[in-house]
Amino acid sequence: MFVFHVFAALAEFLRTIIVANTNEGLAAARARGQRLGRPPAMTPEKVAYALQLLAEPDRTMTSIAKLLGVSRSTLYSALPGLVPAQREDRVALQDG
Repeated sequence: MFVFHVFAALAEFLRTIIVANTNEGLAAARARGQRLGRPPAMTPEKVAYALQLLAEPDRTMTSIAKLLGVSRSTLYSALPGLVPAQREDRVALQDG
């Protein structure tokens, strides 16, 4: 029983060391100006291009999303002023 307690204490100690080293590494990367995490799907260039495509009357959000290689929800998130057309249609049907 004593041996298991010693091994558990050692494992906990090693885990705290690993967590501390990981946090130090992340802090050092942030200090160097590195961006951590997944890169954004919508770059400023893609947002500008999406806005240009939205000005064309025959373009749909689905076609623009496919063209840019993102989902429709990502496109709506990147362009917060837009409301999905389906919601507007549902509201109009419910009110009418």
